[in-house]
Amino acid sequence: MFDLKQLKQYNILRSEWARLILVVLIAAAMVAVSAIHVIRESVQTVAAAGRHVLVIDPGHGGFDGGAISDDGSKESDINLAIGLRMCALAEFVGLRTVMTRSDDRAKTDYVSYSEHEDLVLRTAIANNTPGAILVSVHQNDFPTGQVSGAQVLYAATPGSESLGKIMHGNLIRLLDPSNRRVAAPAPKSLYITSHVTCPAVLAECGFMSNNFEVEKLNTDSYRGQLALVMVGSVLQYLSDIQTI
Repeated sequence: MFDLKQLKQYNILRSEWARLILVVLIAAAMVAVSAIHVIRESVQTVAAAGRHVLVIDPGHGGFDGGAISDDGSKESDINLAIGLRMCALAEFVGLRTVMTRSDDRAKTDYVSYSEHEDLVLRTAIANNTPGAILVSVHQNDFPTGQVSGAQVLYAATPGSESLGKIMHGNLIRLLDPSNRRVAAPAPKSLYITSHVTCPAVLAECGFMSNNFEVEKLNTDSYRGQLALVMVGSVLQYLSDIQTI
């Protein structure tokens, strides 16, 4: 409520955040109340979501902790925390989900663990899911601590570039406007993005080598913001392909 008798400073959501949140909330409303009348694009988003499955791949896990920060934070833990938030948010708006892992338990013992076989299994989950859209959640690393910022890499499969540029653009505009990175094709050395058959992106959400960024990545609020932007970007992508 605004107090008109006093001068106060109010924080207003930027238009980009408002638009993204609106897409998510309208999608939820359409799932919960089928009779509600909303704008045509939102109806198309929900219709498209019903035919697709968001495959969430929290990178690393188990014996493979991924990159480790100076304070001992594991990339695998951060990836999983973001992935679980994405799953909850996607299911809230009626977008079906599959997770390549939902906990940090190892699927095999240490002796028989194979990173390659683990990547093959994750890829198979996406390729065997009808209507899959894959988002692989990772964190970057660098020899020095100055480098920071998110970047989205996209596969060569149809739709991946469009999804990647939408997601990268939203991450930059909403979370890090000073970031000068651009969405880019995923290197062929990345197994999952090189072997999937569905639209797929790999989101490097930040740098484990940057202590300031790790501090943000370890907060519930920032993890929630990342999840919102990535799920909202998938819904935006689905809306776009429905209007083509």
